[in-house]
Amino acid sequence: MSELDARGFHARVVRTHTGRAFVRVINPNATSLAENVTCRAQTAHSHRDWYYWWSWGERMHTAQDPAGAATKVARVLAAVGE
Repeated sequence: MSELDARGFHARVVRTHTGRAFVRVINPNATSLAENVTCRAQTAHSHRDWYYWWSWGERMHTAQDPAGAATKVARVLAAVGE
């Protein structure tokens, strides 16, 4: 979350009633620009890797590189002119 905070976004962990958690990211300059990001494993045939995932279920970025994931989120949530 510090990577998102450093880019000027508001990020907080939200825990659902089932106990699952996600990070809610909001652009404070345009609050309608928001995204829920999860982190979970994807099991492959020979190994298990962790990834950040977009709210629509698409794999975003490897969990080993939070700065890279934050860059992608910032790009998607950027307001016009930012």
